[in-house]
Amino acid sequence: MKIVAHSFVPALALGALSVTLAMPAMAQSQGDWTLGIGIINVNPKSDNGTLAGAAATLGDDTQLSLTGEYFIRDNLGIELLAATPFEHGISLGGTEIGTTKHLPPTLSLVYHVPTKGKITPFIGIGVNYTTFFEETTALGDLKLDDSFGLAATVGADWQISDRGALRVNVRYMDIETDATLDGTPIGTARIDPVTVGFSYVHRF
Repeated sequence: MKIVAHSFVPALALGALSVTLAMPAMAQSQGDWTLGIGIINVNPKSDNGTLAGAAATLGDDTQLSLTGEYFIRDNLGIELLAATPFEHGISLGGTEIGTTKHLPPTLSLVYHVPTKGKITPFIGIGVNYTTFFEETTALGDLKLDDSFGLAATVGADWQISDRGALRVNVRYMDIETDATLDGTPIGTARIDPVTVGFSYVHRF
């Protein structure tokens, strides 16, 4: 299922972007800011590396999301993504051995394509900081280091009122974490998730 998600979702996002590029949409003005509330699914890639000599995989999770964006130029904004904590099951060799929680705040520079209708596509690039906490396993004291990495986003807003829009977007985050068990390094987990989000966005 993870392999399908990581191949189908980006293709779907690019297809949606190519369609919306041909449609008119409203511009965003310098000094505007928006607040978005919705849900986001974090789906790690299918192969998360090797921990303690076994193939590691992390499950997906869906949580509430919050975005704030300030437009520093017409159609160009700085966006901060936040969410409620995600919880992922950790499996080694196909057997779940524990869980971890994380928060992945992401800061991005986002360009909104200036057109003249109700559909506004956008694309952005930024940096992700992921902090892991409440790791649990019966094997011992598991710790996952925090991670910095690049992030990219693509999506579109559909304007439903003068100040409101419905948003769908897809993100990629470069997330790697070094793991230790009882203080001994056991490997690096390469999570690199694709996220899919749906939200309502209000412009102020």
